[in-house]
Amino acid sequence: MMHQFMELNDGTQIVHSDALFDEQGKEYVKVYMEKPIHLGFKSAYCYLPAYKWEKIEGFDEEELANLKDIVQSTAHLIIQFARQGGLGNT
Repeated sequence: MMHQFMELNDGTQIVHSDALFDEQGKEYVKVYMEKPIHLGFKSAYCYLPAYKWEKIEGFDEEELANLKDIVQSTAHLIIQFARQGGLGNT
């Protein structure tokens, strides 16, 4: 399940998964960014806590640098909320 985390002023949505576990039992969270554009979307995935970015489509280097800054500065919150099942759950 994906949970809303934040919406930026330019319309970019940032959502995250619940806390997930890989084959070795290591916890991770999938963070997805999506920005609507004419006839489609810009999008990217980041996996925390590794900060592994994948499937980057449409974002220019400046936009991506901004997203990376946002994710890095809020990663502790994203992981906490993922463990709780979303922002509104405690």
